[in-house]
Amino acid sequence: MNEAGHPGCEPCVREGARTVAGAAPAARAGLELPFLDAASARGYFTPDEDEVVRVRYAQYLGVRGALLSTLAELEKACAPVNGGWEKQLPAFAVAFAAACLLLRQARGVASVAGKHPLLAKKLDEPSPVHGIPRKTFTFLFRATTDPLRLILFREAATFYDKHRSKIAGLGSHPDLTPAVSLLEEEDEWIERRKRDIVRRRLAYGWHSFLRRHRSAWAQSVFGVFEWSGRAISELRQPGVKPAGAPKRVTPELREKILRLAKPGDVFVTRHDDAMSNLFLPGHWPHAAFFIGTESQRIALGMDTPPAGAADPVVFLEAKKDGVRFRPASDTLEVDALVILRPPLGAMELAASLARGMRHVDKPYDFAFDFRNSDRLACTAVIYRAYHGAGELAFSLVETGGRLCLPAEELISQALAQGFRVVATCGVGKDEIVSGTRAELVLHASRSAL
Repeated sequence: MNEAGHPGCEPCVREGARTVAGAAPAARAGLELPFLDAASARGYFTPDEDEVVRVRYAQYLGVRGALLSTLAELEKACAPVNGGWEKQLPAFAVAFAAACLLLRQARGVASVAGKHPLLAKKLDEPSPVHGIPRKTFTFLFRATTDPLRLILFREAATFYDKHRSKIAGLGSHPDLTPAVSLLEEEDEWIERRKRDIVRRRLAYGWHSFLRRHRSAWAQSVFGVFEWSGRAISELRQPGVKPAGAPKRVTPELREKILRLAKPGDVFVTRHDDAMSNLFLPGHWPHAAFFIGTESQRIALGMDTPPAGAADPVVFLEAKKDGVRFRPASDTLEVDALVILRPPLGAMELAASLARGMRHVDKPYDFAFDFRNSDRLACTAVIYRAYHGAGELAFSLVETGGRLCLPAEELISQALAQGFRVVATCGVGKDEIVSGTRAELVLHASRSAL
């Protein structure tokens, strides 16, 4: 128990709860395609409609990836060795909320595509620009109708019903409030799914299926979640990097890079094969805001976030669990990066840092709609920190019917306004490149596309 009398939460549970809260609106929205009826009537998508479909589907897969990775991270917490669901109710509540969103999201898209064969065919097409392989929709449809997965979901729903009052009590814990509230909101939907799964079991002879397979999954009380790791591996870019291979930016390189960085630098990063790469166009998909060490922030006369006990925060970064202060060991666990430095004086720089830090603890924007400021994607943090600083002005671009600033576009606009390329690392070779050569390396990485 903590001081407030709440059960303690493991870091993976807190992060998972924030991810679920951020993903919920996008997962419930599904594919918003107002032109779908018109396209189906004519028998094809126009080029602009085609682009919207691909972008929205890429965003859909991004939400799915975030929820799947949340489940994978919670599997160990729910493992039998830790007491299973009975002893790990906080982890179960968050994982079950993520599972509900996954099933709702997948069934929603499957329902729309089932009424519009034109859309189903389009979703199965590959999109190399967004990293989408062929037949992804077929894979998703099979996942939503897989007998074993649906049986396991019903077992989890039954467990949730049995422990509903205890789980509701967890809602008083501030970290768990979003997940518990979501389950309460989804109550009617969960009940419908349970009845639907029973009907499917009767229709497909699942009683015999259940008898044949019960021994295999009943040994693992968290079986409903155990397939998430395999599902994630199927979404990774095949052949890019061996499974389990270390990041190319090593701890030694990281220390050298941090000695080059100054408060206000923009770190644009990439992973060779991680979920954060998928479904985002371009070589450079992600950005983080370097707020400096505690001594550097004090030198600028800034308020400073609490220092970490073992690994102090030096970044402000939006990831699936929201906008958070993060240590370098988290943000720079990557395969490649580039550092961009703004053309600002000390006073303008301090003001920009303060503006950016005001957004801490906001949820992640899975919809990538930069017109809203209540939730932010990674580049939105940079946009809201630097737009209007001195003579800097960033223009949002329409992508899939929404206004945003993809990382590649951020690089282009930043360089056009005098941002300087300080260094690159992991581009071509696993080494740090600085000065004029760093800018040449950055342009080469982008033109290679």
